[in-house]
Amino acid sequence: MLSTQAPFFFPTAPFILFVFTASTVFHLQQRLAKIQPTWELQTLESTTKDSPSSPQQGPQPKGMWTINAIGRLGNQMGEYATLYALAKMNGRPAFIPPQMHSTLAPIFRITLPVLHDTTASRIPWQNYPLNDWMEERYRHIPGEYVRLTGYPCSWTFYHHLRAEILQEFTLHNHVREEAQNFLRGLQVNGSRPSTYVGVHVRRGDYVHVMPNVWKGVVADRGYLRQALDWFRARYRSPIFVVTSNGMAWCRENIEASRGDVVFAGNGIEGSPAKDFALLTQCNHTIMTIGTFGIWAAYLTGGETIYLANYTLPDSPFLKIFKPEAAFLPDWTGIAADLSPLLKH
Repeated sequence: MLSTQAPFFFPTAPFILFVFTASTVFHLQQRLAKIQPTWELQTLESTTKDSPSSPQQGPQPKGMWTINAIGRLGNQMGEYATLYALAKMNGRPAFIPPQMHSTLAPIFRITLPVLHDTTASRIPWQNYPLNDWMEERYRHIPGEYVRLTGYPCSWTFYHHLRAEILQEFTLHNHVREEAQNFLRGLQVNGSRPSTYVGVHVRRGDYVHVMPNVWKGVVADRGYLRQALDWFRARYRSPIFVVTSNGMAWCRENIEASRGDVVFAGNGIEGSPAKDFALLTQCNHTIMTIGTFGIWAAYLTGGETIYLANYTLPDSPFLKIFKPEAAFLPDWTGIAADLSPLLKH
């Protein structure tokens, strides 16, 4: 018997569209559930890798360079700047040892991250010794995990990055302000000085090491008299701010009767921030020998007088030290008196 009820026709097109949409949404959700954890992991790895404060966390970057931290302030500044320049030249990330951070960070706004000893001990380092001057072969140093060694302190490594190096060695505000407050209080015969000249006299162990080991001399009173007179002849009312690790000798050998010399430094080698800041906040520099004075002059800018030719021609010191790579070409050298060496 045929049914008298009207036949039912299902709306085919809307139903198919509904099923297609629901299926698409479902599969997209399934794929996103698989993709999202992977994306989150990659983001975490990237963030960890790019974080300068946590180099030891997460996967290590492609290679890693560091440098030995030996010597006092001037040496470690040279090591830091050399690592900064050579790592950048070779396209490698640079990290400094904790000892270097402890020496430099209280004084300067350095930015290179610290590689902690526990991490460093697990890395198969390739030690790469450096001379005290830039060589062409340093532009392409092989190896991913390189530890530079030596006592590099030469503008030939990093002078092309001078603006960046000056930024790295920017004094912390409190260090700079203490030095500037001291300098603002100085007078020359009752008047404010027009020009400030930082004077660094390196003595200490060099007094014995230079003549007995290196066939050289340290600065004498004659050199310092010439250096001060050089500035007196060129500037009106300069004041000379003397720092040294031999302040008693300076007081006896630097003529101060004109009222334009102030013995300002404390000469404490273990906490050199005060002396270094005083020097760099001056306009010009008189240095003798040593990396402390070289760096003070480099950061100060202005005119620099340095002790030149302070070793005999056959000194073994000249095998590891090139004066032309230590002193900038526009600095002015005053030759040392080598006569004490010729009396032996």
